[in-house]
Amino acid sequence: MYKRVLLKISGEAFSGEGKKGLDPQMGEYIVNEIKEVVERGIKLGIVVGAGNLFRGEELSYVGSIYADQIGMMGTIINSLYLSSALKKHGINSVVMSHVTNLPSVERLTYDLIEETFSRGKIAIFGGGTSNPLFTTDTAAALRAAEMGAEILIKGTKVDGVYSEDPKRFPKAKKFSKLSFEEAIKLELNVMDTSAFALCKAHSIPIRVINFFEKGNFLRSVMNEDVGTLLEN
Repeated sequence: MYKRVLLKISGEAFSGEGKKGLDPQMGEYIVNEIKEVVERGIKLGIVVGAGNLFRGEELSYVGSIYADQIGMMGTIINSLYLSSALKKHGINSVVMSHVTNLPSVERLTYDLIEETFSRGKIAIFGGGTSNPLFTTDTAAALRAAEMGAEILIKGTKVDGVYSEDPKRFPKAKKFSKLSFEEAIKLELNVMDTSAFALCKAHSIPIRVINFFEKGNFLRSVMNEDVGTLLEN
């Protein structure tokens, strides 16, 4: 069982596949999946996306720099929503970021991360890397390294990494394990090269799972054979 875990979930987890906005039922599902893990004393950090609120193609009119900043603010919205949902279930968390001075968002520092964990709380990292032109995948890898995570778990809507999109290509091959070099060489659309590079440099494995399958998050934290494992 891993003791320090970074979970990266897409904004889509808050709305449901192919939908937009914030769905209370999906919020309940996310909280229940997280609760199973934190009850075991895991030090958990979470990075969320914002695809349920803003998608890149929808913001193309304003250009990539502004679009990325708008997306970063979207992750703050989702982070606060998640923190509030967790609180309703008696789970305490701290939302931290470099990009806003909202009263409910703390300034991200390494001391704050450790203090949060020492008090048995979840660290929710909003605002991406705090710089445009970087995705939340890269933000997840960065925060995983900063918090000393033993593994980065990427929660998606697919049960692992495939050679091609399994919805479009039924004969696509699923990989149970890959090295970072193999994933980059095969140009698999699972995480950015910069995210792979960060995890490789800090020897942080990545496990890609279907977060929408109940119990998968806990099983991955228990180091069971779920989804696809990427490592050095």
